[in-house]
Amino acid sequence: MVTIREIAKAVGVSAGTVSRVLNYDPTLSVSETKRKAIIETAEALDYATPRNRNRRKPAPFRQPQPTAAMPRIATVHFLERDEELIDPYYIGVRLGIERRSQHYQSEIVKVFHADLFNEASLLQGVAGIIAIGKHRPAEIAFLEECCDHLVFADFQPSDEHYDCVYSDLAVATTKILDGLAAAGYRRIAFIGAEDRISFGDVPYSEARCRAYVDWQKARGTFDPTLIALNNDCNDGQNLRLEVGYEHARDLLDRPERPDVILTANDNIAIGTGRALAEAGLSVPDDIAIASFNDIPVAQFLNPALSTMKIPGEAIGECAVDLLVERINGREYTKRVTIPGEMIWRDSCRHPPAA
Repeated sequence: MVTIREIAKAVGVSAGTVSRVLNYDPTLSVSETKRKAIIETAEALDYATPRNRNRRKPAPFRQPQPTAAMPRIATVHFLERDEELIDPYYIGVRLGIERRSQHYQSEIVKVFHADLFNEASLLQGVAGIIAIGKHRPAEIAFLEECCDHLVFADFQPSDEHYDCVYSDLAVATTKILDGLAAAGYRRIAFIGAEDRISFGDVPYSEARCRAYVDWQKARGTFDPTLIALNNDCNDGQNLRLEVGYEHARDLLDRPERPDVILTANDNIAIGTGRALAEAGLSVPDDIAIASFNDIPVAQFLNPALSTMKIPGEAIGECAVDLLVERINGREYTKRVTIPGEMIWRDSCRHPPAA
């Protein structure tokens, strides 16, 4: 486990500043440069700890070390530049891409969502594109026009002829729910968002939410009052801390409170925890919390957050490997799934050991 002092020493700030940044303290006055350095360093140090290095499996696609630098590649993010800091999970994806690109001696051109159409010239001359996160059909078509080689990271397009690497969130959700049920929780609520990019106005369409609904229905325990979803069309903003705060307050106003709240990511979990604290409720004694992603702050919260670790760095690494294979002539499609790992901490009871 990386410590706050290690992060503070690496960045050159106080441990208190690191703690307040990682806990999204709105009263802290710190430059965006320092904030970015703290979040990136926390992610990078956790990625490089001996525990993680020893546990990491070899990269799924082994390529020989190139004798000359590979052509330039581009990353196209579904978020805006400032939104990446709001969700550090995607910093992990980017760090994985950058590290693997260094292995191939390849230069990266970074394009954020707002620049996609306004600065299309940035994509001229690149040998391949890694598209990070969910992209609309019009954006995918545009990217395909810009470059012959296109790989998706952390997104599974419906069109099966695209290479992609992702973690199966439906499987991960079922694992968490099974664990919570084994730990004795019965009224399990869910806070998340709709997936309007892939499914339009279809209710309960986002992968985690759909898996939650299916799990509850299979047990005859489905209760729509235990679901709180953000319907904001601004898809880069719909899983922020504020979403968790507002929806947790909404859940607390309903006739019967949940035993535990499962949130679609750690940012929402942080907001949920703040809402519970304001209501005078204790985590996990009154209401427990579990989540997804295992961003750096998760281990430093009080109580530390139980969360499904989605391997963003490995997803980024594998996306580069897939793109290099395409550039080197592979013609068939590969769709790679990297499983998550549940990290049980103190925000909820743990299931019995298997």
